[in-house]
Amino acid sequence: MPRVGGIDLRRGLRIALTVLLSAMMLVLLFDIAAAGKERNACEKLLRTGSLDEAGRQALEDADAFATGVGVVHFVLFAATAAVWAVWFRRMRVNAEIFAPGTHRFGTGWAAGAWFTPVVNLWFPKQIANDLYRASSPAGPQAAPRTLLNWWWVLWVTSFGIDAVSTVFDRAATVKLRGLDYGDWRDGVELMKTSLVLDAFSSLLLLAAAPLAILVVRQLTRMQEQRALAHPPTPSPYGPYGAGPAAS
Repeated sequence: MPRVGGIDLRRGLRIALTVLLSAMMLVLLFDIAAAGKERNACEKLLRTGSLDEAGRQALEDADAFATGVGVVHFVLFAATAAVWAVWFRRMRVNAEIFAPGTHRFGTGWAAGAWFTPVVNLWFPKQIANDLYRASSPAGPQAAPRTLLNWWWVLWVTSFGIDAVSTVFDRAATVKLRGLDYGDWRDGVELMKTSLVLDAFSSLLLLAAAPLAILVVRQLTRMQEQRALAHPPTPSPYGPYGAGPAAS
């Protein structure tokens, strides 16, 4: 069932996202463990009151583990983001056929909004709201957005906390560079705070990941149901209404 009335119903992207998001959940567990390991090293330094060689080595080992996990996280997140953007744009193209001219943003924004600073805090959610209204097989009022809303809140909150964590981490780095001035305790305390925030951010993302999987399934299922129940007639001007459809 690849296409019905011009609607792209291929399931490859949905399956790929499910696999990638599931893998991301596993990596986030390692993220939380790595942050905990670094925080324990910081607490040990503060308890002993001495930044000796053993304490530094324990902190460096914990940081090396966290760095390795971070590299895996970055690569997997980049792959997931790329597949998500392609899938989201496909949903937007399909939705244009269901409800032409009713969307607030063009198909280009469906992919680009996720990577555009500042506007990525609300443009994608508005696009998703329009997708749900257009894709509901029983009309706009029958499109439940509870899963979408909860996922979005967790997603945005997580990245906000991660930004604050980064600020504390950079402040800690500045402090720890001034070890000769005896302010290492302040630096370690700032690092500890950063790690707590980082772990909490990862925990929120861990909660958001299964909701993202459910959002993917819900939206694709709605488009499948609508396409099969009322197959649309493709416009001769394509899904964008800007010219004849490509042959």
